[in-house]
Amino acid sequence: MFDQKFEVKTFGLPLWLACIVTAVAIIAAATGALSADLAGSFVLMLSIGFICNEIGERIPFWNSYIGGGLVLTFLVSAFLFTYNIIPQKYADAIGMVMDDADFLTFFIIFLITGSILSLDRKLLLRSFAGYIPTILGGLVDAGVLGIAAGLLFGVNPVNILLKYVLPIMGGGNGAGAVPLSQIYETVTGDPAANYYSFAITILTIANIFAILTAAVLHKIGTKKPCWTGDGTNLIRSGGELASEGAAVKVTMKDLGGAFFLSIGFYALGMLFAKTILPAVFGTPIHQFAYMIIFVALAAGLGIIPDNVRAGAKKLQSFFSSNLILIIMVGVGVDTNIIELVNAITPGNMVIALAIVVGAVLGAAVVGYLVGFYPIDPAITAGLCMANRGGSGDLAVLGASKRMPLMAYAQLSSRLGGGIVLIIGSALLGAFLK
Repeated sequence: MFDQKFEVKTFGLPLWLACIVTAVAIIAAATGALSADLAGSFVLMLSIGFICNEIGERIPFWNSYIGGGLVLTFLVSAFLFTYNIIPQKYADAIGMVMDDADFLTFFIIFLITGSILSLDRKLLLRSFAGYIPTILGGLVDAGVLGIAAGLLFGVNPVNILLKYVLPIMGGGNGAGAVPLSQIYETVTGDPAANYYSFAITILTIANIFAILTAAVLHKIGTKKPCWTGDGTNLIRSGGELASEGAAVKVTMKDLGGAFFLSIGFYALGMLFAKTILPAVFGTPIHQFAYMIIFVALAAGLGIIPDNVRAGAKKLQSFFSSNLILIIMVGVGVDTNIIELVNAITPGNMVIALAIVVGAVLGAAVVGYLVGFYPIDPAITAGLCMANRGGSGDLAVLGASKRMPLMAYAQLSSRLGGGIVLIIGSALLGAFLK
């Protein structure tokens, strides 16, 4: 009875047992006994995430409107690493997991494959067809509200578009702020760092607003269920998931096949992104964008067996339910709390918030017009355009309890980000050359 009452839902362990594991990991790290390898990094990251998640999910108001345990995990992790509270060898090890080993990419691979293969084929085609206009709706409205907010603080519309809207809506750091700064250097001759330093700062502020807004939208969805689906699709008329019910019982072999298929699709995306067709009309195409296209094509043609589709959905659920805390701690490592606090001026905050809100409203309205529920495209086509790319997508979907929508989030970050780069190239060339 005690165990059932205090069961830890994140890991399925009794509270007392999870606390023992966490205490052992922290003591081992504090004494230097914990290994600085993949296993040691994982247990330390999960332990930090476990503590923060359990506390964050129990704080009134925070758990409903600020993002609960996931957001607290991100903020506490950023604090711990900014002030070097975590021993350096473990900070370096976690950096290895997130950067060298690129666990974030590994994580996203299974979320993309599972989210697409879990959708009914007709629903898949209908939702993707209306998604690009929804992204553009969010982008346009983000620009409009951003300019309006900028005028309140005496910032001219050109600077709002070039220095605020482009980096916020550009698909994150690596796919957005970095290439935009390179375009800036090519156009102006000024060092890219001069553009990037502000771009990444305003993007970080917007990313936090996006996460908080995702939690608010989830709460609105619980109050207004007619405004949202079940967290797995966008279309109002609904659709069925590839299930593992009586007709499809997932076996260990099915999970293995889904695993192999997922990383195979990623390899195919890399092949096209790096060798066969790395750019279209001069714009680089990210491997995730190619991966989404090929997974969707395979799903639409019906060539993936139902048991493997159900296995992919099971893998997606495992990663999103159990390993998301590793991602949130890893994201915190890359966030400097001091720089963030210094950039939080009233003007920057209001402008960034206005852009995020504009993205939400534009995506919600256009999404509704093309047949979507308003809340779900507001999150994926809106907030996932206005965050820090892959890590931001995970944080936003985690805060909104909509991890199965990862494929749409990645379309926003990758394909939508590519659209912003094209627009940015034109605008930077027109106004700064």
